[in-house]
Order: sequence, then C-alpha cells, then structure tokens
Amino acid sequence: MISLQNLEGSVVVVSGAGRGLGAALAVSLAEAGSRPILCGRNREALESVASTILERTGVQTQVVKLDLGDAASVARAVTQLKAEHEVIDLLINNGAMWLESSEEDHRPEEVLAVVNAAVSGTFLLTQGLMPLLRGSSRPDIVTIGSISGLPGAAIQTTSVPFYAAKRAQAALADGFAQMLAGTPVRSLVIHPPYLDDVEPGAEAWENASKRRKGERATNRDIVEAVLFAVTRPRHVSLSIVVDADEGGRFSRL
Repeated sequence: MISLQNLEGSVVVVSGAGRGLGAALAVSLAEAGSRPILCGRNREALESVASTILERTGVQTQVVKLDLGDAASVARAVTQLKAEHEVIDLLINNGAMWLESSEEDHRPEEVLAVVNAAVSGTFLLTQGLMPLLRGSSRPDIVTIGSISGLPGAAIQTTSVPFYAAKRAQAALADGFAQMLAGTPVRSLVIHPPYLDDVEPGAEAWENASKRRKGERATNRDIVEAVLFAVTRPRHVSLSIVVDADEGGRFSRL
C-alpha cells in the first residue's frame, strides 16, 4: 500500500494537465490531498479538469496558460507562478507534443514544436521554478519520459523528431539529477509505454489493475508509478520504466 500522507497540502505544478495522463495525474494528486496547479495550452480543457477536481474533491485549482513550445509563454507562466506562490513542492514535467511517423515530410513548425516542448520548454520551466522548489521541505521534479527515450528503443510508430526529443528529455532528467546532487531536490523520471487513456473513477480505471499480461498499460499505471516515486523516503531517487507486452519496448507495433 502506498502511503500518501506526505502529499497532504503539497503544491504541485502539472504541465500538459488539460487531458490524458496530465489530467489523470492532477485529479489523483488532488484526491491524495495535494493542491494542483494546472498548466497547458488549452485553457478551456484546463478549466474542465479543474471543474472535475472541484466536484470530486472540493479542491479549488489554479489554471495557468502554458505552451512549452513557446519560450515567451514559458516565461510568462514562470513569472505568474513566482508572483503568486512562495513554494512549489512538486513539478511534474508531463507536457509534450506527439508526432507520429508519416510518409509525408513533417512541417518545420511541427518538428520545432515537438522538440521545443519536450526539451527547451521543459528545461526553461524547470529552471524558472527552481527557486520555488528550493523553498520546499520536500521538493521533487518528475519527468514523464517515454520508452522511446530509452537507449536502443524501437522507434515503432513514432516520428524521428519525437523519438529524438524523448531521448533528450531522458537526458534532461539525468542532467537535473547530477546538477541537484547534494541538494534537497530530487529528479525522478517515469518512462511509460503506449497507453490506453482512462479517466479516474471510470470503469476502465477501476478495472485497470485486473488486466492480464499481454494487455496495454493505462494512465492509472503511470499515476501509481508517480505516486510511488514521490512518496519514497527522501534519500531514495527512482527511475522507473513501465512496460507492457502490447505497446511496450518489445512490442511488434
């Protein structure tokens, strides 16, 4: 059983919180007693997640417009968060842009968006919020990577830009860990496989733990990996690969 006691009252910034895994993380963290700050490109989607959190937990959540692919947007979000908060306990770098492989040439703007969101934007957001993290008694950075970011990983259906961006994002997590050695701040990383998108409270979420070997992983599996990692004793840092036969490192996709 995962003890969530040390998450009570924690301030958590979640990028890419408007849908999918980011939304599931935000809802689950609120249910664990955290105060999520929802960041993402689509304000309407973020406000929908905020409404879900309010209905399920009674927790009021802040919404911050953030486009990780745009350095100016990252700077505005950092400025806003610094003005409104003295401390951030947990930063979840979940925001990224998916780009599937294609027989057609990728447009320059979509290539730059994928790389900038995963690498430049993620770094600038983390760097900008570092003073607020250093003010916490339990500061953690969690990077949501990908099996695509692992050495020798099969490219499967991903595009080369996404594959390369996720490899660089894994390097960011490792770089943060080295940079922050000897400080209270931990750099944790979770590498998911391809996922089925299930929502907290839905039947598919409740049944996720009953899936058999050979079935795909779900958002819930990644949420539980994150909760496990951030609730370990402070002297323990984790890098977790979540795998599955279908959609995992050795899948035949």
